[in-house]
Amino acid sequence: MSKIDDVQNEIKNTPGLGKRMAKYGAVGAVIAIPVPFVGPVLGAIAGAAFAYSKRKD
Repeated sequence: MSKIDDVQNEIKNTPGLGKRMAKYGAVGAVIAIPVPFVGPVLGAIAGAAFAYSKRKD
């Protein structure tokens, strides 16, 4: 299995992780709007990655 498959399986098997990633992604997108070279897409990715990294909490 690849790392992408592992991440997808963990999101499916962890209750609430997908919702938490979506919330953090939205917050990251809103925060990144005024930053010139980042933009909302990279902000959303960063927010979702942050939520995924904190999944053990």
